[in-house]
Amino acid sequence: MPMLNLKCTKEIPAELLPELSGLIADGMGKPEQYIMVVAEKTTVMMSGVEGDAAFAEVKSLGGLNATVNRAISEDLCELLHKQLGIPPERIYINFQSLERDHWGWNGSTFG
Repeated sequence: MPMLNLKCTKEIPAELLPELSGLIADGMGKPEQYIMVVAEKTTVMMSGVEGDAAFAEVKSLGGLNATVNRAISEDLCELLHKQLGIPPERIYINFQSLERDHWGWNGSTFG
């Protein structure tokens, strides 16, 4: 179950969530039915300066690698810049591959 956890200084409109979900699904080649997107507005200081910025975490049980991560990074930065006006140089993205027994769902784990 890939997950995008997005925190940024801008209000994230509900209509942006399907675009974010599709971006992760397409980037990882996973069915969108398994994608979760969590998005929230928060205060961010980056490089000692307040202002528009974002931090995203992309977590998954496999499917992440240098090529996938680079493509998602490029697409996500482009989307956040286009839709929210956040400059790509003010966006950090953390990618994490998790062990199957480190992800719970439906009263159990995937491992």
